[in-house]
Amino acid sequence: MKAVFKIVFLSFLCYSQFTLAQQNYSPFEKEIITKSKPLLDHPDFAKAQGFFLQKEWDSCFVYTLKQLSIENQKKEIQDFCHFFRGFGFKAKKLFKESKKEFQFISNDFPFHNHIKMFLGEIALEEKQFNTAINYFNAIEQLHPDLLLGIKKSSVKHNLGLCYLHLEKYDKAEHYLLEELQLEEAQNDTAVLVGSYGDIATLYYDQYKDNLAIPYFEKAYHLSKKVNNYQLKQNAALNMAVVEENRKDYIKALTYRKEYEQWKDSLNDQNKVWEVAQLEKQFTVKQKQKEVSLLKAENKIKIAERNGLLYSAIILLLLLGTAVYFYREKTKNNKIILAQKEALSELNATKDKLFSIVSHDLRSAVNALKISNAKLLENLAAKNLDELDSLLQRNSAIANGTYNLLDNLLHWALLQTKQSYFEITAIRLYHCIEQMAYNYQPLMLEKNLVFENTVSKNDFVCADQESLKIILRNFIDNAIKFSNENGFIKIYTQNTDEKYCTLIIEDNGIGMDAALQTALLNETTLLSKTENEAIVGTGLGMQLCKSLIQKNNGKLDLKSDVGKGTKIIVSLIKKQSNG
Repeated sequence: MKAVFKIVFLSFLCYSQFTLAQQNYSPFEKEIITKSKPLLDHPDFAKAQGFFLQKEWDSCFVYTLKQLSIENQKKEIQDFCHFFRGFGFKAKKLFKESKKEFQFISNDFPFHNHIKMFLGEIALEEKQFNTAINYFNAIEQLHPDLLLGIKKSSVKHNLGLCYLHLEKYDKAEHYLLEELQLEEAQNDTAVLVGSYGDIATLYYDQYKDNLAIPYFEKAYHLSKKVNNYQLKQNAALNMAVVEENRKDYIKALTYRKEYEQWKDSLNDQNKVWEVAQLEKQFTVKQKQKEVSLLKAENKIKIAERNGLLYSAIILLLLLGTAVYFYREKTKNNKIILAQKEALSELNATKDKLFSIVSHDLRSAVNALKISNAKLLENLAAKNLDELDSLLQRNSAIANGTYNLLDNLLHWALLQTKQSYFEITAIRLYHCIEQMAYNYQPLMLEKNLVFENTVSKNDFVCADQESLKIILRNFIDNAIKFSNENGFIKIYTQNTDEKYCTLIIEDNGIGMDAALQTALLNETTLLSKTENEAIVGTGLGMQLCKSLIQKNNGKLDLKSDVGKGTKIIVSLIKKQSNG
């Protein structure tokens, strides 16, 4: 998000007020200077104002805190100090502290509309888009005289971004075009590059490529006139994506090379910045000494002012320390007990895993041993037909054993809570296509017809990696239990407002009611298949059940012996609001 105001960085620290002719102040900074001028007879406040204009936030915090420690001072000075601190915390991305400082400011403060703007920007950063819209709407229609340096275009831009994130494209388009009209009148090249890019993204998200591409091209050509490597890099990358979608891979490659060039330039610039940061470390240490000195001065004042209460404070501290250590001891005992219980569960899980490994891997290895013995006999007899059959059998056993080990690993990670898990919005169609692509050779081997009729507009909220594991296991089972010349169909049903129902259907060997009940039973870890030609444990089904449950979904299945199986997975739909 673009910054609403630009504060000039000063290389020389000065605590007195400069004249407007001496500094290139923004309209907002000029208003700060004008409104705070009557208060500059307070030395600490004058220093705080000077550091605020120079973006020296740590020094500004020091002197605002020192000014606020003075009792019985004007409410206007307190408002300005809290305003400086709130603005500084926002600049340092400390949003919680920033909002806390803004709450201390009275409603008649001259820059109260700026506070609404800043709170809106914080809400936008925290993805609270509806809250942000309320703040921006409160200042959108105000007369320019009341804005005191707030740019109308910035308000329009922020509203456009909010509605874009909420996927309310009509409103987003309205505000972004209004912002663009204002920015074109001001002819700020760097800002225009970002504005063109935002509008292009708006149209591109709606698959309106004919409207998006001209704005991408405008942003790209205009980026040539600015010195901002990040803008150049983003513009080149956008053009590379556009040309890739146009299937013009030569131009796409050219833009990719330019993107890498600007990326390298940006990395070089970052290295220079790192050197500058090292040079500032000495200054930071000096500021820390100032903070320590001010804290010592405050402690002396408090001691002088509150001498009679000093003993009571010590007693309260001792009592608080005793209570603290007692609570820590209780907490540690609870932690130890919980760790003991967790260790017992882990040991039980370990024993169960060893049991699975010893039984199923022994069966698979024994099958390979017998098959290899036959393979050697037929190799000596040069029985090519039998050799081909045995090699295919060995391949099937190896693939089954590999899938067992892979599922075993993921199941163990899930049981021991070591797996990474993040719920995001996922387009189902592309995820299924990616998984099915890996199984095309197996489908061709059985001459299976595969159909993916899932809508490209179906989005679900799930962890991407766990969803891939679920799809991989169900597609693998569908292939494994299908007859030759059969079919596998994957499609969705959207009869529920909350859930998107995904169905994996095959016309294979199916299963009876007893096996279905056992597979859906949460207490059943393993269920051996009755198909003697397939090495299986049911661990994949158990893993899928656990992962679907962790994704807040539901699992069901319908099957008839000899007619096929339907695996029914219900996942939460992506919500349309922010």
